[in-house]
Amino acid sequence: MKAIAWLLLLCLPLLAAADPQVRVQARLVPATGVLVGATVNLEVDLLVDTWFTAAPVLPKLELPGAVVSPPSGEAQHLNEKLDGTTFFGLRYAYQITPQQARSFSIPALDFVLQPGQGSGPVTVKSPPLSFVAKALANAGGQQQLVARKVTLTQTLERSHEPLRVGDSVTRHVTLQAEGAQAMLIPPPVFAEVQGSKRYVQSPQVRPLSDGRGGTSGGVREDSATYVISQAGKITLPAIELTWWDNAGQAQRASLEAITVDAAAAVYTAPFSISDDLRALGQQARMRVSGHGLLLAVVLLAGGGLVWFGYPWLRHLGATLRRWQAARRTAWLLSADYAWQRLRQQLNTRPLQLGALYLWVRRISGKRTLGGFFTGASATNENRSLDLLQNCYGNPGSAAEVPPQLLGDLQDVRLQMSKRGTATTRYGLKPLNP
Repeated sequence: MKAIAWLLLLCLPLLAAADPQVRVQARLVPATGVLVGATVNLEVDLLVDTWFTAAPVLPKLELPGAVVSPPSGEAQHLNEKLDGTTFFGLRYAYQITPQQARSFSIPALDFVLQPGQGSGPVTVKSPPLSFVAKALANAGGQQQLVARKVTLTQTLERSHEPLRVGDSVTRHVTLQAEGAQAMLIPPPVFAEVQGSKRYVQSPQVRPLSDGRGGTSGGVREDSATYVISQAGKITLPAIELTWWDNAGQAQRASLEAITVDAAAAVYTAPFSISDDLRALGQQARMRVSGHGLLLAVVLLAGGGLVWFGYPWLRHLGATLRRWQAARRTAWLLSADYAWQRLRQQLNTRPLQLGALYLWVRRISGKRTLGGFFTGASATNENRSLDLLQNCYGNPGSAAEVPPQLLGDLQDVRLQMSKRGTATTRYGLKPLNP
């Protein structure tokens, strides 16, 4: 007995160092009668007789002609007894939705496990499986939704109550399909409605939880907003959806039409502006009419033109002033100006003859009256001599303008104008004549 005890003690480390047992099981649910568009679950059970020190590493599954969704992060916990040994495990499910009517082969998949008391990671293979997908009758080329149960609901959200032109209504449609993938649920049709503008919003898709960490289907939520553009009744049409059950029978789900009534838009302020202004200490409001606003714009534009055009205007004004000064200088130096002064001086006392000599010099270039009247009639010359006698004669004599002198000078002025003025009016006398 003592020898047997010592032998058991020597073998105990060897028994303690034995690797834990690992099992893998795989199945298709359902295994037969799979339809195109229906969802087949590939359930994989990973079992150990100890425990898991880390989450298993799951392989990627790809099947041409089918849509495959990998398992979610949560797994179903198992507790089974196989061959008299208790195993603890995790169940993962791949969702497979065939899109073609043909046979599909699922190859063996490698799963990496880390059991407790093991020497390291363990790789196990799942058994290969296969199934055949059958086409749906009278499905046509439209997107096929195959599910155990379909629930279609709707709600209506109003932006204002009662509705007016310019308000909006939002139609929310929720489609819940048990036994189908959420990404494969077809969208509902939101039709255009006369008297409104349609805005379709982005859908929300999520899996339908089975309450045990897995998924039992999918949920799709769609919304469309209709902005009302005219008063009256607006009818949102009914929505119909065709789907197939697992037996391949076509089913219909529908939502009834919704009718809303919109009134003409009459805006009323949600608060009193006058009361708020009085509360702020402003007893009156200033209103600017359209004409006042136009006048302000014109004045502002005119002010801008004056501001930016001021240098140009200043230059133009200086040019105009120089032109006026030149015109005035030319006038003061003209024979017409001397004639005007001559007429004024012949009527003044004492008599002045400066304007007469200035006019004679400017109109003829002559510096003496004798030279000016050369060639004129004797009457004009005598009258001019009388004028000189009266002006420069005896101091006691009264200086008077001879009668008809101004008229004779006017005749001479007309004659000189016809002949033209002298070219050497202001020049020096000829040198060595």
